[in-house]
Amino acid sequence: MRRIALAGLLAMTVALTAGAAAPGPRMPIESFKQLQQPLPLPYDEGANADRAVAGAMAKARKDGRLVLIDLGGNWCLDCRVLAGTMGTQPLRSWLSAHYEIVLVDVGRFNKNLHVSRRFGVFGKLEGVPAVLVVNPRTGKLVNRGHVTALADARNMTPQSLADWLARWVS
Repeated sequence: MRRIALAGLLAMTVALTAGAAAPGPRMPIESFKQLQQPLPLPYDEGANADRAVAGAMAKARKDGRLVLIDLGGNWCLDCRVLAGTMGTQPLRSWLSAHYEIVLVDVGRFNKNLHVSRRFGVFGKLEGVPAVLVVNPRTGKLVNRGHVTALADARNMTPQSLADWLARWVS
């Protein structure tokens, strides 16, 4: 229990204090409990992850945006909170201007893990959602060392989630 609380505090600290380039859009809600219920089940368990990532990379390269790869599972409350928050206005519009988003189902850490390895995240994912921010022109991971910072999304405010996502946009 203490370890979970420390992980949540660490995720919030990273999200809130890590030198954001600019704050995200002002969020009209203060808690994930204000999100539309039921929370979304965002991950297509039958999707071809390689095809989805390749398509997102090509579209982002063409449009001059970053790629946000959200690795998670429909069983995960934090993944569903992140998806629900990203689906609210004004964040949804802001995200579409800056990111090409692709959601990849990792099952119960037993599928599509090669996607994270492709971008230099080796070993077991320490939690989900794991968010990879990738520069589509170079194929390089932009948020190295912060991939699982949102794995405790339910204990973060929607504003801190928006600000974390804004952190990687220059």
